[in-house]
Amino acid sequence: MKTTKKKITVKDLDRLIVIGTSAGGLEALKEFVEHLPIDFPAPILVVMHISADATGKVLIDTLNSAGKLTCVHATAGMQAKLAHIYFAPPDHHMLIDSSGRLMVTKGAQENRYRPGIDPLFRSAAVAYGNRAIGIILTGYLDDGTAGLMAINRCGGICIVQDPSDAEYPDMPNNALGQVRADFKIPISQMGVTLTRILLDKLPKQVKIPKDIVRESEIAERVLSDLPSVNALGDQVPFNCPGCGGVLWQISEGPLLRFRCHTGHSYTAKVLISEQTKKIEETMWTALRMFEERRNLLTTFSKSQSGASAKSSMERAEASQVHIDRIRKILKSDDRGVLENTPD
Repeated sequence: MKTTKKKITVKDLDRLIVIGTSAGGLEALKEFVEHLPIDFPAPILVVMHISADATGKVLIDTLNSAGKLTCVHATAGMQAKLAHIYFAPPDHHMLIDSSGRLMVTKGAQENRYRPGIDPLFRSAAVAYGNRAIGIILTGYLDDGTAGLMAINRCGGICIVQDPSDAEYPDMPNNALGQVRADFKIPISQMGVTLTRILLDKLPKQVKIPKDIVRESEIAERVLSDLPSVNALGDQVPFNCPGCGGVLWQISEGPLLRFRCHTGHSYTAKVLISEQTKKIEETMWTALRMFEERRNLLTTFSKSQSGASAKSSMERAEASQVHIDRIRKILKSDDRGVLENTPD
């Protein structure tokens, strides 16, 4: 008996795929696009962590050569089209509205990054609800986990690269630890899986939670928004590493997160990493100051005699004690705090 393949109609073309990746992302995305057909029936929006001074041209050129879909950098107001892949430009967040138009903003960094994965995923969850499909690929730490949770809570589909298939499994592992993924698969299976999903009946539509809408609006407006962040959680006695302001602990969901009223956002792991970085910077500053003090006291003692010279040398020796202690701390292996924070 001859089977008829379901014809894709206009009603099927209102789905959206958003992808987040970091370390190892170029090779992962290259393999991903190789498995997509030229008539792929949905737009794909991608955030990959890259430095602010990068152009992203190598990424775009590589993927255009590797696959059949058109890959471009997003620009503000651009209409997302089927069979196109849109990348967040360097140092800008990429968002999307319900009409499929892209927004490109200079909002506050989230999880130390701009572009950030969470802002894109959140905007997709709010704009597309159960029509959004979120994918987390290889990378460090846990950017994208909160965004994938938002897609899950809004009725969308969540796909996570199998950690054993990822060059850097942190991001997939963290996502799987917080979100019940609909699919945990290697990249080689994603093309056929997405094609099947796009032909399937939509999941059940759910009401978009207010807290997700608020966080999406903060990123979209690029404004200080004290009332909105107050509604998201309670103030805590921690400072924002990005601006020095007060942080609020987000009370919704199992993932421990923090946000300041200017828009910076951190998971607990990233906040610990940032605090560790600040501590190290402070320790290096203290080391320099103590060394300068010791040197000055030593020089000063040589121009003195008697009790004054002795006092200066004693103070120089006391400074050396602090120098030795700080050096010992700086030489200690603190990578466990940075890279292996508790789950």
